[in-house]
Amino acid sequence: MNSSEHSGGGRTDGRSRIYIYADESCLGNQFRARSNPGGAAGLVEQFRPRRGWARKDFARFEPDTTNNRMALWSGILGLGALRRPSEVVFTSDSQYLVRGMKEWIHGWARRGWKRKGGEIENLELWQELAGVARRHRVQWRWIRGHAGHPKNEYANMLAIRTARTGEGHDGLVPSGFDDWIRARIDAGQFVDYLDVPPDEPFEPDPAAPAP
Repeated sequence: MNSSEHSGGGRTDGRSRIYIYADESCLGNQFRARSNPGGAAGLVEQFRPRRGWARKDFARFEPDTTNNRMALWSGILGLGALRRPSEVVFTSDSQYLVRGMKEWIHGWARRGWKRKGGEIENLELWQELAGVARRHRVQWRWIRGHAGHPKNEYANMLAIRTARTGEGHDGLVPSGFDDWIRARIDAGQFVDYLDVPPDEPFEPDPAAPAP
């Protein structure tokens, strides 16, 4: 996904803002004596006034994993796919991911990448995510899962499908969102959906610390 590069702390124009909707899935994590396949997936989109939406999907499969690991992978994959520094609104229903990037990670970095209670779970992924997030101005947004937000529901579908089929892919691929949302509307879901850019103000969170 391309975007216009921003300079310093200034704002970019609306054409270069990227929206990412990500989700994760881990199947069978209620069991202890078996592997738990998982998927991290999402939708990356950019609105261009003259051409409309440009959309891509991403997905990663792991044969034995956790929800938390896949939430972190959703951030690494989504932000890592952007070719230039961008303004990004990153939306996820994972409080582990969103609170971690908005709150926890800064304290961990000040303490030498340690938390008060001891070692940090998934430290290597947190540091990898911090590295890719530092290139961008990111607003981390939490959304309640399974609450009827079309793009969150689409990301959830992608993550579950990836976990079930074991089929991820490298990089971004053409998105199936347009066909998916049309089919849902035809079935009587999301009948009030308007495919327009969000009108909330962009309020970037503090930059991620150095890994």
